[in-house]
Amino acid sequence: MAGEIPDLVAHARTGTGKGAARASRRRGMVPGVVYGGGADPVAIEVPFNELLKKLRAGRFMAQLWNLKVEGQDDVRVIARDVQRDVVKDLPTHLDLMRLRRTSRVSLYIPVEFVGFEGSKAARAGGVLTAVRPEVELRVTAGDIPEKIVADVSEMEIGDTLHISDIALPEGTRPTIDRDFVIANMQAPSGLASQKDEDDETTETEVINQTDATVGEEPAEGN
Repeated sequence: MAGEIPDLVAHARTGTGKGAARASRRRGMVPGVVYGGGADPVAIEVPFNELLKKLRAGRFMAQLWNLKVEGQDDVRVIARDVQRDVVKDLPTHLDLMRLRRTSRVSLYIPVEFVGFEGSKAARAGGVLTAVRPEVELRVTAGDIPEKIVADVSEMEIGDTLHISDIALPEGTRPTIDRDFVIANMQAPSGLASQKDEDDETTETEVINQTDATVGEEPAEGN
């Protein structure tokens, strides 16, 4: 279960329609509606500055939120639409969907890499590169993992870790239908640079030899 689902604080909004929405914006709010989950739609408004901050932080549409409205029970929601001003590109309306505990949703789950310290690759100076520090998974709203754990203790320099190498929590699956890369173990930068220089030297020698051979003129009469 996820350790903490971030809060999205909102206020109940009286009235609907364009007039009520304009009044909400004049108060520094972004009007919105919460629907789904077997309950009636509820009109809300979210402080403009708080919503803008969350939007700029990224992944707002893929994040599960704990919606807090005074006088109402907290509910888990996910954003389904954020309408923006066509000129200023600022939020003007928000649609949120309630989730039941059995609802399935796609969310980005962070990857925790363990076992690097003390591993053979670490002793050899290897560098672990996280290609995907988080992975989009299809999960159940009532059982969202806080993280997935990737054990890199047995990786050696040159090895690659794929999603199939990670034991995913029961009931979750990746949204991508291929065995994509999570991380790789690279050689120390000094060794990598030396290898590149050696490769260049070998290639230069071959090229020089070829140029000399090609530059020879055939003997007369041949």
